[in-house]
Amino acid sequence: MEQPIVNGMACDTSGATFAIVGIANMPTDWAKVFSSLAEAVGAGAGAGAGAGAGAGAGAGAGAGAGASTDTGTGERTAVVTAAPSMSMTPPSVLNLNAYLMYALGKAARRRLTDKLEGRGLRLWHLTVMTLLADLGPQMKTALASRLDMNASDLVKIVNDLDRIGLVDCDRDQTDRRRVVVRLTTDGRSYLADLSAEIASTDDEILAPLDASERAQLGSLLRRVHSHLEPAPPGASPQFAPAPVGTEMRRDSTSSR
Repeated sequence: MEQPIVNGMACDTSGATFAIVGIANMPTDWAKVFSSLAEAVGAGAGAGAGAGAGAGAGAGAGAGAGASTDTGTGERTAVVTAAPSMSMTPPSVLNLNAYLMYALGKAARRRLTDKLEGRGLRLWHLTVMTLLADLGPQMKTALASRLDMNASDLVKIVNDLDRIGLVDCDRDQTDRRRVVVRLTTDGRSYLADLSAEIASTDDEILAPLDASERAQLGSLLRRVHSHLEPAPPGASPQFAPAPVGTEMRRDSTSSR
């Protein structure tokens, strides 16, 4: 039966404790082995020096923790068990901007959703109110098209806002089949209050950045968003101007 002859505990730089058990089928300088392991996990060369014990193992000299077991055949076993890092994100993935935007967007969406749910709203309610505030009264069909929403889903969102007095829905005077949606006075006040509350979420997320860094980040994000945002339905393709001194060419099919 295996009998441990060295025991101890140590901590890495994050404060997590770990235990080490060694295995060898030949004479081994355990002090050097565990010292190397200690440096690898960031415990430091001197963490717990003098904690070693046992028949010449010297296991605790560098790592401050360790245990070796004898199988009875002269063979020693070694197992290293360490607590996981406090960070769950693999370091290399932080070099991928697409991953960073995904992870930060997920965290921001969660915080924003919590703010809205506290008022009984969803992100679509905020989007519809903001669009009406920016562009003025809109027909329901135009709202659905601009927001790329299913018409029936938009009707539900508008009905929610109408029910609590944040928007009005009226028949168009020139075409009674069309319904025009407009933000009410209460709706504008409510949206201003909601926007101020949401701004506090920005402060939480962007806490590590100063004012100029936040402005720069916002500018860069808007540029990327503009690049990725799909063109409105029916919009004509935009051609970049040709460099000076060159001739822009189109084949016979491009003008069709």
